[in-house]
Amino acid sequence: MGKLFGTDGVRGIANEELTNELAYKLGRFGAHVLSKGDKKAKILVGKDTRVSGDMLESALISGVLSAGCDVIKVGVLPTPAIAYLVRHFDLNAGVMISASHNPLEYNGIKFFNKKGFKLRDEIEEEIEDYILNEKDIDHIPTGEELGRKTQIYHGMDIYSKFVKSTTNMDFKGLRVAVDCANGAASEVAYKTLREMGATLNIINNAPDGFNINKNCGSTHMAVISNYTREVGADIGISFDGDADRLLAVDENGVLIDGDKIMAICGLYLKNKGKLRNNTIVTTVMSNIGFDIACKENGMKNVKTQVGDRYVLKEMVDKGYDLGGEQSGHIIFLEHNTTGDGLLTAIQLLSVLKKRGKKMSELSKMMKIYPQVLKNAKVSNKTKFDYDKDEIILKSIKKVEDKFSGEGRVLIRPSGTEPLVRVMIEGENYLELETYADELVEIIEERLK
Repeated sequence: MGKLFGTDGVRGIANEELTNELAYKLGRFGAHVLSKGDKKAKILVGKDTRVSGDMLESALISGVLSAGCDVIKVGVLPTPAIAYLVRHFDLNAGVMISASHNPLEYNGIKFFNKKGFKLRDEIEEEIEDYILNEKDIDHIPTGEELGRKTQIYHGMDIYSKFVKSTTNMDFKGLRVAVDCANGAASEVAYKTLREMGATLNIINNAPDGFNINKNCGSTHMAVISNYTREVGADIGISFDGDADRLLAVDENGVLIDGDKIMAICGLYLKNKGKLRNNTIVTTVMSNIGFDIACKENGMKNVKTQVGDRYVLKEMVDKGYDLGGEQSGHIIFLEHNTTGDGLLTAIQLLSVLKKRGKKMSELSKMMKIYPQVLKNAKVSNKTKFDYDKDEIILKSIKKVEDKFSGEGRVLIRPSGTEPLVRVMIEGENYLELETYADELVEIIEERLK
């Protein structure tokens, strides 16, 4: 049996791959590992709006209680709210039941430690060891040692108040179009933005258990683009199912992705002297236009491998306070410990209000360069050898030299498939396609 934890918790089709039995074990052994030595351990549990959340929540909570830990149930809240509330209540851990932007049939379970951070690899491996090797906890609680469940109903109010406290701006005079993806942001986004004075036009905020992410949210940006133009909003914002990511559009419906959001917010923070080390952390997949915008505006860009957990690790290790991904997972580490869609929205709207310019004008600070992504079909045995082959390396350098700093080549083996991904950025899309096809052909020939 393989690993359970992926880059963002345990995910699978609910009741088929992510079963009640697995949820119970994750609750039981996760609670045991995260509460060692604390007989009064308390663990927060939240979920998004998918129908399978009720089933998995019950199983997971049973597992936590069986390990002798208490549960504080908060119901439907964004993933970043769980990370914040764990710290707010000084709890031992938090668990979010969500599959983020994935379709309805999927669900997931992700843990946060007492400081609100996702678990380190070695902690996840310790939990996995119990499950995969069919171990059990040393002491089986009975009687008074069993955990108890309580429920609080003001978690949303606490999280909303926290998010509002991260800015001194109000949003009176701003018309904001919002797509809540029929997910975890549906109630709290409306409440927070309305209380901050924004004029709201809001869609996909009526979850019924089955419509989360369905033709809406940050994976379907045409929806908020059209709606923003239709209602004449100053900006459109779109969440994913668990509201840990946010993408936006300007008043003309033009996409403002995670790179642009970070560039706009980063420059504002830099000019206020609040961007630590004048540095923003992104992944290798960030557009080259982001690099150029940073250089032109006196900011530095540190890159990590793909995944917001790697961005966060670099930020924590090196003391940076802004980072994220193109996809809209953006971390304002001064305020929260994970990607936070509502917090990102508040920061972006604050810049828009403070600068007094149109969103389209602010976004001009960064040019998006065309990207071409193609796959070279190789074997799993050879896919990691591309950087040891002289002919492949010379071919890559030849393409890079043609760009003269106005483009780049990124080669990345797939983590799960027998593929090497070739990504090229530059000015001319047709030219990029030609270069990408050439590199794919060479890589396939050399790494048969």
